[in-house]
Amino acid sequence: MNTDKPQLHGWLLLDKPRGLGSTQAVGAVKRIMRQAGHPKTKVGHGGTLDPLAQGVLPIALGEATKLAGRMLDASKIYDFTLQFGEETDTLDVEGEVVRRSDRRPPMAAIAAVLEHFTGAIEQVPPVFSAIKVDGNRAYDRARAGEDVAMEAKTRAVTIHSLSLAGGRSDEDVASVFQTTSGRPDPYDPQMPLEMADSVTLTAHVSKGTYIRSLARDIAHALGTVGHVTYLRRTKAGPFAERDAISLDKLDDLSMGAGLQDLLLPLEAGLDDIPALHLDPESAQAARQGRVVSGLPHPDGLHFAKLGNVPVALVELDGGTMKVVRGFNLSDVAE
Repeated sequence: MNTDKPQLHGWLLLDKPRGLGSTQAVGAVKRIMRQAGHPKTKVGHGGTLDPLAQGVLPIALGEATKLAGRMLDASKIYDFTLQFGEETDTLDVEGEVVRRSDRRPPMAAIAAVLEHFTGAIEQVPPVFSAIKVDGNRAYDRARAGEDVAMEAKTRAVTIHSLSLAGGRSDEDVASVFQTTSGRPDPYDPQMPLEMADSVTLTAHVSKGTYIRSLARDIAHALGTVGHVTYLRRTKAGPFAERDAISLDKLDDLSMGAGLQDLLLPLEAGLDDIPALHLDPESAQAARQGRVVSGLPHPDGLHFAKLGNVPVALVELDGGTMKVVRGFNLSDVAE
């Protein structure tokens, strides 16, 4: 096995398949790295995707793992399909049915209700979730037969946008309601409305948002019940699905082009943070954790570099630079 491959630092953007957990995905990347002959390095992920979900999973390698926590705070975009008629205890296809309803909402009602779930909202996490209730994971207590739903607290989240997927216009669908006599009864069987067994939506959400809970609450607001049958993350922070690669393709390419050619740079996870170019003396001071003064740059967080080599994530206040997170990289770009 070739062992002279370089140490890897940066991001692999994985298109995680359904049926694979985030921890398993990290393990698969480690295996691919070993097979490709790269030295052992730290690997982490930037935001959990459970086995049911698929899509964008940022994998941090080497020094990029120091930035993985920032991905947890980043907003995410999901496509999800809400199937009406049955609610399960897990709020997805893997659970047991706990409620049923024959009512199917019209598309016009779905389009009209979405604005009520946009902005700052309160939601109750799913019973089967990793959130802790009285010190124990909710899913562990739920599997033990405890009534977690009565104890889980609501949490504040932000839904930046919520719309019908596939470019379908909410306004065009909702316009079915516009009549000279006012809004008709959306469940009147005499009304020529398009009834929906399911709907696929796109949600841009803040950290901590549970898509399954969002789907449950939308169904309830429409006078019925439902659960999630499809869930795909299309964007995580700055990382979009157009740049993601499947595990199979990653495995194939790693043996040819090399993993280093597939990596996104460390700063790809910091696209909203301005770069700060340091001279060698200031870079050395930053690496030693010393304060640097007299920098004519705006206050706030900056990504400090020496040439093309990342040095540190730093905070500037009144021209004084303090290191928030240092990177252990040589002056020769990887």
